[in-house]
Amino acid sequence: MISYLIGAISFSYILTKKFKKVDIRKMGSGNAGATNTLRVLGVGPAITVLLLDVSKGIIAVLLGVTFSGDEWVIALCGLAAIIGHNWPIYYGFRGGKGVATTIGVLAMLMFFPALYAGIIAILTIVLTRYVSLGALLFMAFTTIFAGFSKNVPDPYFYLAMIVTLISFWRHRTNIQRLWNGTENKLSKKKD
Repeated sequence: MISYLIGAISFSYILTKKFKKVDIRKMGSGNAGATNTLRVLGVGPAITVLLLDVSKGIIAVLLGVTFSGDEWVIALCGLAAIIGHNWPIYYGFRGGKGVATTIGVLAMLMFFPALYAGIIAILTIVLTRYVSLGALLFMAFTTIFAGFSKNVPDPYFYLAMIVTLISFWRHRTNIQRLWNGTENKLSKKKD
């Protein structure tokens, strides 16, 4: 429950309310995440949101480690933070897509699979400027690399599979736009 409540804190919502007095979910892409914060507020706030959202996943995992140590409990704490980000109780259950929080969780639980997948994702974003494509590849490749790793316990691998499915579901409109060639590319704050 604590992990969910931490995950449910929407830093993109908080920052846009503070600086622009608007709901980020009604601007840009309508997503409460770092990429839309970049579009609405610019680079500095977007980096801040990214780091804070990643930290939610890290904190959730550390809570599981601290209070239980059981791999299933740790995985469930990470999942709870991601669910909190996606469906936050504080904001009418309308949140982001959970990518940054998932990065925090997976990097803590399976560092090397997440690192290798992260390299693929970053290269994809740099080459195509499609953040959604990079995010989806990060999820998919982390799960694939975790499946081939002998160092990733089963609960963490199952978690990776679940969050990949959640991410693909949350990105279904992005997938459709990618397919149609109409997906928004990464850009700086719009005037």
